[in-house]
Amino acid sequence: MLQNRSRLTLLLFFIATIFLTSCGPDKKQQEEQAKTIAEEDAVETPTVQLVPVQKGKLSSAIAVPGELIPYQQVDLYAKVNSYVKKLLVDVGSEVRQGQLLATLEAPEINSQLAGAQSRIQQQQAIYFASKATYDRLMNTSKTPGTISQNDLEQAEAKKNADLANVEAAKSAYKEVAANVSYLEIRAPFDGIITARNANLGAYVGPGGKGTDPLFVLQDQQRLRLVVSVPERYTGGLTNKDEVTFSVQALSNQKFTARIQRLAGALDEKLRSERLEMDVYNKDKKLLPHMFAEVNVPLPSRDSTIILPKTAVATSTEKVFVVKVVNHKAEWVDVKKGLEANGQVEVYGNIKPGDQVVKNASDEIRDGSTVKY
Repeated sequence: MLQNRSRLTLLLFFIATIFLTSCGPDKKQQEEQAKTIAEEDAVETPTVQLVPVQKGKLSSAIAVPGELIPYQQVDLYAKVNSYVKKLLVDVGSEVRQGQLLATLEAPEINSQLAGAQSRIQQQQAIYFASKATYDRLMNTSKTPGTISQNDLEQAEAKKNADLANVEAAKSAYKEVAANVSYLEIRAPFDGIITARNANLGAYVGPGGKGTDPLFVLQDQQRLRLVVSVPERYTGGLTNKDEVTFSVQALSNQKFTARIQRLAGALDEKLRSERLEMDVYNKDKKLLPHMFAEVNVPLPSRDSTIILPKTAVATSTEKVFVVKVVNHKAEWVDVKKGLEANGQVEVYGNIKPGDQVVKNASDEIRDGSTVKY
């Protein structure tokens, strides 16, 4: 009986040993489990590098296309219907202000001028006669009872009317004489003749739709460099900034010009602001209507938050930075401003002294734990 009880005890101990061995991990398994847990913790808790949020000013530049146009340009037409009598300049001629460019002829104007001159003489003769009559009546009226007051007043009124007719004739003469001056085409400013559209004997007249001008005159000593700056970049522009530009014909040269005029409004179609720079072109290397590649400076006027570009992450939904507070990642929505030299202006709910992840990405989840 005692022997059977001992055998039963040994059997139970053997079974328990086998059960514990099959259920509990051995030392090697425990090490592997611990390693796996550590690796998972390392993945879930990434190590990041932080940068402090600071304020500063950032200067940048944008490249925009521009066009060189003449500082002044005018189409010269005939004022009155006439024929070209003489051409004194041609394409490429340099002219000075007031210089005679062409003379025209209109025989009917000369006839009108002669007729106007004759009307002046006619009205003057009538006036002289009425004035003499009035003077005689005036002298005679000094003897009482010789001339009635009514006759004297009538004579004076006729004299004044005849004088008014003389002045009207003179005005008509001046009008016709002005038309004669229009038969001379003169340069309104210094420049270069860039087009000539008439020959000797051609019939010309006042400009209208579809009518070519006699001459096109351009001032090429000074040009206007015109560019359109997109709306988002217009905030920092002033007329104290200087731009650089180049043209394809002289690609190895750089030119500079200072901003002189800002439109102060946006173009409704392009949503951009027009800028004009004066370019002095005394050596005539630049030609009107050349296209230019223009670098426009965009200095920041106010102190703003400046961060490395890598600190700003862009997902399909938002632009954000990853702020870290007590080892916790927090996504903060921001908007980007100027960019230059690996840095960018940002606007959002961050302030100087905050810590953000230097290399942000959407793999660092909002609310996750990070190490640094």
